[in-house]
Amino acid sequence: MNESILSVEHLTKRYGENTILEDVSFSVARGEVIVIVGPSGCGKSTLLRCLNALEPIQGGEIRLDGETVDSGAKDLTRLRQRIGMVFQSYELFPHMSVLNNILIAPVQVQKRDREEVKAEALELLERVGLSAKKDAYPRELSGGQKQRVAIVRALCMHPEVLLFDEVTAALDPEMVREVLDVILDLAREGKTMLIVTHEMSFARAIADRVFFLDNGGIVEQGKPADFFDHPQTERARQFLRTFEFESVK
Repeated sequence: MNESILSVEHLTKRYGENTILEDVSFSVARGEVIVIVGPSGCGKSTLLRCLNALEPIQGGEIRLDGETVDSGAKDLTRLRQRIGMVFQSYELFPHMSVLNNILIAPVQVQKRDREEVKAEALELLERVGLSAKKDAYPRELSGGQKQRVAIVRALCMHPEVLLFDEVTAALDPEMVREVLDVILDLAREGKTMLIVTHEMSFARAIADRVFFLDNGGIVEQGKPADFFDHPQTERARQFLRTFEFESVK
């Protein structure tokens, strides 16, 4: 296994008196794909948001390649650029074209040359099948197209780790496939990714490890074949049974 790029030690997250995550610890190797599954409300999205300091934590430590990720850090903007995040809701600027949505952060935040970033953006749009939409506005795109633009926008920031938070939850089945194919390609390239999803067949196909999150912690983790075919805990078995149906005929 490659060296660790992301480590989480004894992470605790609370909202007031409500503990969402408690004493969560794990590490992610460079180039590894972690898929996080679990019931709704168990803290999966909150965990991702803690990893790039969108949410402050109440205990523990998150380190990216040795640097502490802290919501109060002076260099938080620089650290966040190293941990890209793609949200379920796309978060595209409605008044900007596809291309300008992609260019704004690398040019204004990273101070990179506009023409250099534009060339990269156009190459990535071509790769995800959206080069013809570069001048379109978000309202003119399907959900799947918006999500692919959001992925390109994240990639243009050159993050070392990519976080995907239920990026297909609002899409119809055909759009789900077009987005997941892009993420599968990123996995083949060796991108380091943490993915929250309810798409179990996708999780089995892409994950190096699966984390099953419930009741504030990682209840079980393992390789996809082990987790899906031979879950070790009754809670994991119960969760996986919710995706099984028997014929009524």
